[in-house]
Amino acid sequence: MEEIETRIRAVIDRLKPFLMSDGGMIEFVKYEDGIAYVRMLGACAGCDLLEFTLKDGVELAITSEVPEVVEVRNVTD
Repeated sequence: MEEIETRIRAVIDRLKPFLMSDGGMIEFVKYEDGIAYVRMLGACAGCDLLEFTLKDGVELAITSEVPEVVEVRNVTD
């Protein structure tokens, strides 16, 4: 599981500059039962396009490089 989390973090690290350019940020929370949990922060947290960014951007990038991940979910506190 640690190796999967390392690969997820690597993909997220590559996505951060794109999100930061629009005032957003993403952090890895956990990986459990095929689901990667992330926290969208900054401008991403309140953006109307959050679901699009999460599913068509973040999820697509992670699942294409880490096939063990079947879904990415945003964690809100």
